[in-house]
Amino acid sequence: MLIRMLPIVAAAAFIAGTASAQDMVIKIGHVGPTSGAIAHLGKDNENGARMAVDDLNAKGVTIGGKKVKFELLAEDDGADPKQGTAAAQKLVDSKVSGVIGHLNSGTSIPASKIYSDAGIPQISPSATNPKYTRQGYKTTFRVVADDVHLGGTLGKYAVKEVKGKSIAVIDDRTAYGQGVADEFEKGVKAAGGKTVAREFTNDKATDFTAILTSIKAKNPDVVFFGGMDAVAGPMLRQMQQLGIKAKFMGGDGICSGELPKLSAGTMGDGQVVCAEAGGVEGEAKKSMEDFRVAYKKKFGIEVQLYAPYVYDALNVMVASMVKAGSSDPAKYLPVLAKTSGYKGVTGTIAFDEKGDIKNGALTLFTYKGGKREQIAVVR
Repeated sequence: MLIRMLPIVAAAAFIAGTASAQDMVIKIGHVGPTSGAIAHLGKDNENGARMAVDDLNAKGVTIGGKKVKFELLAEDDGADPKQGTAAAQKLVDSKVSGVIGHLNSGTSIPASKIYSDAGIPQISPSATNPKYTRQGYKTTFRVVADDVHLGGTLGKYAVKEVKGKSIAVIDDRTAYGQGVADEFEKGVKAAGGKTVAREFTNDKATDFTAILTSIKAKNPDVVFFGGMDAVAGPMLRQMQQLGIKAKFMGGDGICSGELPKLSAGTMGDGQVVCAEAGGVEGEAKKSMEDFRVAYKKKFGIEVQLYAPYVYDALNVMVASMVKAGSSDPAKYLPVLAKTSGYKGVTGTIAFDEKGDIKNGALTLFTYKGGKREQIAVVR
């Protein structure tokens, strides 16, 4: 008799430890690369999601008259499109109510079809390729500005502010890297500037001697790289070894707290100019700073890049469930699409008809003494 009761007691203890019997459990998925070269960025995103879920559960949320508990199902896509679609299918099969992710455009775009087919809302906190929200899917949203804005702004900045006369462009051939480099090049041309070289590498490369030697011969004053910090760091080291003194520019993929370490301290003060898709001004600065302090207290590390945007994305999703009185995707999706005036830690969130954030900001940064330093917020 006692032996038969043990599993029941254990099960009861397990239920008590996770959520009380009357609580309804709502599963929310998160996908990012928590393995591989940019695992530090993927973990940062996942931490933002964990923080949001923990804060919501501590506060207590009621949906449709029922007290709910949120459960985060975190998947690793390794920044690989195939792994990304497998992770997406796994979350669909697990009956999640929504997904926050993916980090990269190259994984977010193929995964978005799987979520769309299942009718599950997806909010990316960091995918910036324009195609992501231009496929006609009603389930697709993002809380940051896209590459048209980001790359174009950086291109104009390279000509007007950095005074670049001869600009070389390199990309890593990913959906993100190539996309942001294309938009940067358009921005340079629109501002009356000139690109003297367009080279490419891949997102796993570590040796850039051939392309940098070719670029050096053209004597550029600006080198733009479309890709991630794990590749940008070694590239900066090799630029120094080859005596290339050019300014180094890039998008949000390189604009992390890890870049000085990845470049092994070879970048000069003010040499790097990058942009993060997102940015806060005025009263929003305090909420962002409060988030950074709370994040460090919780995880013992600094925010890398997009954790605050993940935090806001998950909270926006839950706010629309509360407003709709349901976590059923079919019921809360129309409410999510009409999100307007939501005050998050990253500023005010409203979506347009494509699912893009309205009036998205960019923050331009440089590095001094191995620390990121804000230049300006641009809209």
